[in-house]
Amino acid sequence: MMEDEETIIMMSVREPLLLPQQPQPPFSSSLLIYLYVGHFLARWGARMWEFSVGLYMIDIWPNSLLLAAVYGVVESGSTALFGPLVGHLIDRLTYLKILRVWLLTQNLSFMVAGGTVVAIVVNPDLKSTNYLAFLSLVIVTNISGALGALSTLAGTILIEREWAVVISEGQPPEVLTQLNSVIRRIDLICKLGAPVVTGIIISFVSLKASALTLSIWNILSVFLQYWLLMSVYNGIPSLGERNQKRAALRLSPVPEESPSTSQEQTSLLPLDANYSESSNSSWTRKIIERFSKSPYIVAWRVYLQQDVVLPGVALALLYFSVLSFGTLMTAMLEWEGIPAYVIGIARGVSAAIGIAATYLYPIIQSWISTLRTGIWSIWSQWAFLIVCVASIWVKNNITSAYLLMAGVAASRLGLWMFDLSVIQQMQDQVPESDRMVVGGVQNSLQSVLDLMTYVMGVVISNPQDFWELILISFVLVSLAAGLYSVHIYRVRKHLVHFEKLLLLVPWVNPS
Repeated sequence: MMEDEETIIMMSVREPLLLPQQPQPPFSSSLLIYLYVGHFLARWGARMWEFSVGLYMIDIWPNSLLLAAVYGVVESGSTALFGPLVGHLIDRLTYLKILRVWLLTQNLSFMVAGGTVVAIVVNPDLKSTNYLAFLSLVIVTNISGALGALSTLAGTILIEREWAVVISEGQPPEVLTQLNSVIRRIDLICKLGAPVVTGIIISFVSLKASALTLSIWNILSVFLQYWLLMSVYNGIPSLGERNQKRAALRLSPVPEESPSTSQEQTSLLPLDANYSESSNSSWTRKIIERFSKSPYIVAWRVYLQQDVVLPGVALALLYFSVLSFGTLMTAMLEWEGIPAYVIGIARGVSAAIGIAATYLYPIIQSWISTLRTGIWSIWSQWAFLIVCVASIWVKNNITSAYLLMAGVAASRLGLWMFDLSVIQQMQDQVPESDRMVVGGVQNSLQSVLDLMTYVMGVVISNPQDFWELILISFVLVSLAAGLYSVHIYRVRKHLVHFEKLLLLVPWVNPS
């Protein structure tokens, strides 16, 4: 009987939309569409805010990147500080609780953030007439945006790091590859569409209208998101069964730490027994023991224990960069006089190239493996960013800005293939018991380095000095590519099959 149940669960993840040759699963094929649409609605709201916040801040505080950089510091700092705790928390909650907290917090936060922006924009003299009120609204905007980012992190871990793996469990590797690609493609479609729509609203209607649109979107979409994702949960048996296992483990009398975490504590804390014997006589040891067992420290130790730590660090380093259509670069382009709708279209083109990467990645991955796809993709990103470095020496500011946008957009092909490669390596090699914790730490590390980008923006806040940020970013991308190359060499003992490349040269291989 148990074997029959396992067979049904395994059959239920054979999604015909991803693998047409597989037999019809026992659940409706519309459930994956529900998952995709629910993910789309959540990501669209987050991408609207991500694009527009830089334009809001440069409008509120003209001729300076300071306010945009301060917001970036608050958002990235919050994710960096609380990211591991988010991963640790959701590792101990049921799927339903994670879903409710995520959707409610994310949509409410972005709704409040949009409302405070409207309040500032409709009172342009507020900074001079009532600075305290102006400062209070800016603070609320920053806190709301940070809460929205943290809740978005929880949703990312749930959908991308957990549900995708559970749905494809027991299937050939290409099932997970395709599911990852579709989920990433949805995010990039939102990254394409949301900036274009928001940029058009800002350019042809008003900044206030775009902030109102953001708030209204989050009010109306939250109910549909919840219904769609609940339908997925209720309709796919493997999700319900995994949720029951999680709940049983949470209620179990054994310690809550995962097996690997417990083993890590044993191996890294060999003096725990001695500490307990002398705890009454040594407050220092008690403090060290308590600190070492805190969820934050345990999460980081579990992460550092993984075999994929170098690829994770390499991916995180790519966030220490202004060479993306993020808050700082968007604000700088606005300062240069590039219209908001042009910036939105450029960001859309960038996302379209990223979407192409999600189609290209499964093909290349099937040819040369996940590991080698990563090495080719990160170095292709590096090559395209040379265009951004070259833009520094172009005298015409408008031409330089367009070259910068072109280089960043083209580099997204390598970036998103590398992102998919690292994510799949983590899904394949990180134990199930550590998956959410590692996902939380990975996002936290990315936010730490993203935070450093905004710290650079605070230090170098004059838009005329943006070239310095470009050079620093290029050096850090080079470092990321070097670290991943080291990982490749450690695993495979070589980087490239030069003998196979020579076979492609006609005069070397006449036959």
